[in-house]
Order: sequence, then C-alpha cells, then structure tokens
Amino acid sequence: MTRFEGKTALVTGGRSGIGRAIALRLRDEGARVFTAQRSEDTEFEHVCADFSDSAALAKVISAVITASGRLDVLVNNAGLMQEASVEDMTLEDWQRSLTVNLTAPFLLVKHALPHLRVTKGTIVNVGSIEGIGCNPHHAAYAASKAGLHGLTRAIAVDHGQDGIRCNAVAPGWIDTDLNLDFISAQPDVEAFRRNIGKIHPVGRTGAPKEVAALVAFLAAEESGFITGQIYTVDGGRMSRLSLP
Repeated sequence: MTRFEGKTALVTGGRSGIGRAIALRLRDEGARVFTAQRSEDTEFEHVCADFSDSAALAKVISAVITASGRLDVLVNNAGLMQEASVEDMTLEDWQRSLTVNLTAPFLLVKHALPHLRVTKGTIVNVGSIEGIGCNPHHAAYAASKAGLHGLTRAIAVDHGQDGIRCNAVAPGWIDTDLNLDFISAQPDVEAFRRNIGKIHPVGRTGAPKEVAALVAFLAAEESGFITGQIYTVDGGRMSRLSLP
C-alpha cells in the first residue's frame, strides 16, 4: 500500500518502541518520515529536541518544513512515566510529566496547525489506557494521558472546519524493549508472561506493529469521517471485569 505517497509525517519519540513501529509503517506506505527525540536517529531523518524545553518545539516543526516543505501527519508519541503516588511525588516531577506528555503535544500541534491546514492533515496522539484507568503510583502519568485524550477531542472540535482530523490511540501492555526488559528482570519470567497474558481476553500482550497499524489507518484518507475518538489497543484488557 502507498496511502502516504508524497506526504510527510513527523513521529515524536520515533527512534524506539511504538514510535519506531509507527515510523516504519508510515515509511513503508510511502511517507517521508521525520522523527524527533533527544538523540539522533540512524534510520530516519530526524530532529534532536528536548521535549521538556517548550522553546525547542517550534524548531522541530520549522525544521521539518524547511527540509520537506510540507507536513501531512503529526504523531505525538514521545512521553515519559514516573512512578510515585500523589503524596510522594514532587511538584518538579509532576510538572515534568505534564510538560513532556501533555504540554509538548499541545505546542507541537499549535505550531503545526498552519501547515496541516494547507495539507488538510491529520494528527494522531498516543495516549494510554491509563488515561482511562490507572495502575498504582502512576498519578502524573495517568493525569497527563487523560489530559491528552481531552486535548485530542478539543482539537477535533476546533479544527474540523479546517479539514484537520485528530484522534488518539490508547495502548495497553505492548512488548516494547522497555517492557521486555522489565519482564526479563522478573524472578520467574515464564510465570510472569503467563500471568500478564491472562489479564487480556486475547490471551497475550500486544506488539508495537499492532498499534502502528491503527495509527496508519487513522492518519489515512480512508478514515476521513473519524475524528475526536480515543481507540484502545489493549487486547480487551479494559473490557474485562475482575472476578468478585
């Protein structure tokens, strides 16, 4: 398929994990793909940026426009997770989570809108099932992802008239390198794998490419009547009630 032939996409956090899978999928379907993250990317054209530095985000968009002359797809994937309860989290850590996970996507969208308006482009935000529920000690992460879901709907409402669509995906447990390393560090790896699989009705955890497939669909013209939606990609985890 070449759904993105002649189009330019920016994927933040595209060097690894879900972001890399998205970048590969969009490139495989014809897009010219740029990634943006703190470090260099040897696979894609890239922009190095610290997402906690608000001044750097306008430069990310301008760098893509300077190189390509257009922007058709913006995927806000970069984020961070810090573990602490509300009581134990410092204000500095709280603000850093919100800055990277919520304010950075807001600013990237803000700076990208004039260019997306020209191309009738699309925005896909990578939220989380923790924007709907919450794991222990993820207060800031859950709050920031819930905020990103709300921002997704607001952008869709405000800019649908400009021909711009905005949706979000909310992944559950996905086998990124980070999660696989976490599993490998468990005392009984096989038992952990069995248990983590059991909480999903499909009986397993997800793959980055499965998230990327949905992102590509939402970014493509065939989803032209879909906007302001949050799609869970969680193997049915959020649909299953615990036993009494």
